[in-house]
Amino acid sequence: MRLVVARCSVDYEGRLQAHLPLATRLLLVKADGSVLVHSDGGSYKPLNWMSPPCVMAEVEPEEHEAADGVVAVWVVAHQKSEDRLRVRLHEVLHDSSHDLGVDPGLVKDGVEAHLQRLLAEHIHTLGHGWSLVRREYMTAIGPVDILARDAARGHVAVEIKRRGEIDGVEQLTRYLELMNRDPHLAPVTGIFAAQEIKPQARVLAEDRGIRCVVLDYDALRGMDDTESRLF
Repeated sequence: MRLVVARCSVDYEGRLQAHLPLATRLLLVKADGSVLVHSDGGSYKPLNWMSPPCVMAEVEPEEHEAADGVVAVWVVAHQKSEDRLRVRLHEVLHDSSHDLGVDPGLVKDGVEAHLQRLLAEHIHTLGHGWSLVRREYMTAIGPVDILARDAARGHVAVEIKRRGEIDGVEQLTRYLELMNRDPHLAPVTGIFAAQEIKPQARVLAEDRGIRCVVLDYDALRGMDDTESRLF
């Protein structure tokens, strides 16, 4: 991972236009190719970002940019769309790279783990004729919570969160991009399932063809009430 603290401005072009005026920010360049722009506020969410697959090139500033004090320019282009970031660096305050190694992934507990188990046991709640392939289906970038087949026998990757936010949609998107390269699985569709899904996350998921499902934890638990059964 590369960490850069710099005075910079950022322009995003693609499905929408966005501009971040000149300010001091943290720029993250991850090993998976993603580039994220952070401020010193707003919790963990980046102000802007480019998800993989993308490529980044550091180029000389244009004449008018150099006249404005720009010392370097990052051009980040998505490889499957017209989206691109142009980061204009005016002053670099810190620049370092760190090898973080292979991450073991998130170990889930509490409600999310229970939701995963319950939904796997009652996979038919996602649709008539559905079947479970397996829980924690391992990929090269981490485990998918649930891999299932729909009524048409197509593969479906299910990502489960207690609270569904944009980062969860991005995580599922990365899984889907990878899994759809496997001819034994493709085509693979996605479901983003959570007890609560934020409006922004729903918009992003639906824009990417990902189905959103709101889970009722109490209802899932009540589907197999052992205390009420005769046998």
